[in-house]
Amino acid sequence: MKNAASPFAQLESEVCSYARAFPVIFDSASGSHLYDQQGRRYLDFLAGAGTLNYGHNNPRLKRALLDYIERDGITHGLDLHTQAKAEFLIALDECILKPRALEYVVQFTGPTGANAVEAALKLARNVTGRSNVIAFTNGFHGVSLGAVAATGNAHHRGAAGMPLSGVTRLPFDGYLGELDTSEMLDKMLGDASSGVDLPAAVLLETVQGEGGLNVAGTAWLRSVENICRKYGVLLIVDDIQAGCGRTGAFFSFESAGIKPDIVTLSKSLSGYGLPFAVTLIRKKYDQWKPGQHNGTFRGNNHAFVTAAAALREYWSDTAFCESIQNKARVLQTQLQHIADEFPELIAQRRGRGMMQGVACHSGDIAGQITSAAFAEGLVIETSGAQSEVVKCLCPLTITEAELREGLDILARCAERVSRDQSRTVRRAH
Repeated sequence: MKNAASPFAQLESEVCSYARAFPVIFDSASGSHLYDQQGRRYLDFLAGAGTLNYGHNNPRLKRALLDYIERDGITHGLDLHTQAKAEFLIALDECILKPRALEYVVQFTGPTGANAVEAALKLARNVTGRSNVIAFTNGFHGVSLGAVAATGNAHHRGAAGMPLSGVTRLPFDGYLGELDTSEMLDKMLGDASSGVDLPAAVLLETVQGEGGLNVAGTAWLRSVENICRKYGVLLIVDDIQAGCGRTGAFFSFESAGIKPDIVTLSKSLSGYGLPFAVTLIRKKYDQWKPGQHNGTFRGNNHAFVTAAAALREYWSDTAFCESIQNKARVLQTQLQHIADEFPELIAQRRGRGMMQGVACHSGDIAGQITSAAFAEGLVIETSGAQSEVVKCLCPLTITEAELREGLDILARCAERVSRDQSRTVRRAH
């Protein structure tokens, strides 16, 4: 909490954001819960903005990491070959890639999602010899210069301090209502006078997390993939928030039956909240020269250990995937009930899998709901262009009882905000 005497007030930059919405000092965490310095328990529907899909301090992953540290396993290794990296690569191949007939090579980038996106964009441009990239309205891909150029949000773009170029932005699925915006993409790429240069790549999220839980339909995704093939354009799927099981399958694009040329992963990839990112590349496009895209911390061996453990523990069979889908149905039903109960506050339910929420009529309403929820011990954030979407990103390992507890809090808070609005209207008259 930023009181005048706190180290946060005295020493931390004003750029911090989450602490403003949740002004306590957190001290410990376990499973689906955070605990502050006074020992108060908070149910976590934020989960590190999607970084803690397997919960806080997952005991199976923690044991693997402690064992590795206790035997003096390599911590930092640049891109040297290590046993921890080998075990991660084998687990990824056996649990994820081979069962899905995906023939990707793995590029270990710097440990942030933005760096994985930067690598993907740079590689696509080098492979094709073209500079333009197609990105979409409300997309979010990071805040480093290349990634923020592909990001739609004006708040983040405005902080760049220089012109952002190399990206043409087109409307995402549903942005223009019923109009199929993939037809617009096809038309513009096929018209030499459209003013849109043939791109190196099309970059998209199948579910736009920060953009407001906008979901791309299966038909649209398949159409975009076909257009990319038609014009020799690489398809990049940013699965940094929507991947690692968040939508019900390991990759968010699986249900659409598409196979991107490049996939970016980060956030929950390590399984434990440790910094880790990769760029998955179709073998024929792996045309890097040694060291062309590097980084000192692309060898986080502790993350390799927990990531491999998570893959073996949760993705060796279909049980975990089925549990996610079952909880996603509970989430959808309860959120739809809240939306139906309070139409004066909420326009619609949005999202897919365990990446759902409710779109309020304004950012102010969404903020009132999340503030009231925090007062009741629920940590939950907003997203969308105006911060109007209350977004549920609880751990995928959450129990159904915990999930329902959080949704009950959300419903009570919506009811409270609705009552407060009604009283305000009555007083005004």
